[in-house]
Amino acid sequence: MMETARSSPAAARATPSVRHLPVSLFGAVMSVAGLALAWRLAGKTYGTGDAVPNALGVAALALFAVLAPCYLAKLLRHPELVKQEFAHPVSGSFFGTVGISVLLLSSVIGGYSAPAQLVVWSVGAAATLALSAVMVSRLLNGDAAPASVVPAWLIAGVGSLDIVVTGGALPAGWTHEVNLLAAAVGGGSALVFFVLIFSRLVHQAPLAAPMRPSKMILVAPFAVGFIAYVNLVRRVDMFAALLFYFALFLFVIVACRLAARPAPFSPAWWAIGFPLAALSNAALMYAGAVGGAGLQWIAALLLSLLTAAVLVLAVRTLWDLAAGRLLTA
Repeated sequence: MMETARSSPAAARATPSVRHLPVSLFGAVMSVAGLALAWRLAGKTYGTGDAVPNALGVAALALFAVLAPCYLAKLLRHPELVKQEFAHPVSGSFFGTVGISVLLLSSVIGGYSAPAQLVVWSVGAAATLALSAVMVSRLLNGDAAPASVVPAWLIAGVGSLDIVVTGGALPAGWTHEVNLLAAAVGGGSALVFFVLIFSRLVHQAPLAAPMRPSKMILVAPFAVGFIAYVNLVRRVDMFAALLFYFALFLFVIVACRLAARPAPFSPAWWAIGFPLAALSNAALMYAGAVGGAGLQWIAALLLSLLTAAVLVLAVRTLWDLAAGRLLTA
């Protein structure tokens, strides 16, 4: 009886529950949707067809259709945990992944219905801008601990840039002004946050092992910024080229460091997916505009790395879910 009593608390703690569902897991939706958009662009460049991007788009929509109700269940059953997660200086930033997921899914949906795309994009844009305002306002309260300045802070800024990435080609007149607003908010905040985060990484203690994959988010402002800028000006110019090459430069540095010191697998590894997806899309756009075998090779290599990364992350996540490790404390 005493042995049973001792083992019961451990068994209870090991029971999977939505109370342990991290909002950061919406990064998986971003990664799969970004992969779908990259393969859609690759289809135009390499003639690979629509089967792969269509399948990936359906997978991204299905993943969101599973995660959104599950996180809503967490909100309804454990509102205090969601409140703590949102108020946390690190995990709170990952709520931006929900709005970005909606924005990216609007582009996926755009391949089937333009009116539906506009509706979904509008919802995602409103949510993303609202969250950006909340996050910036929260930071202006002061007293932020140096250790809380992490790459995840960039999600608020990059999220606004994703409004332009996914809505730059929308025909409605009012969307252009929304895109300009989003570009101003996203570009300005991403620049400020990048400087703060880079300074923290240089002058403070190294990130904890589970947070090391989030360093890949440093690539996102420049890769996403490239796509947003090109969508606004409708051309690839020298400034766009500078954004692309700096994103590529940062990617090589961060990827090498992660390969040299890999962190244990956790849902935090999904933080590498969307920045790599943004860089892959940017590379395909840049290679298509500039041409040249070297750029085409870089774009193909990045697309291959992105595909492999998302596949590995998906298999590991499903394996942990089946083993009962994903949704346990």
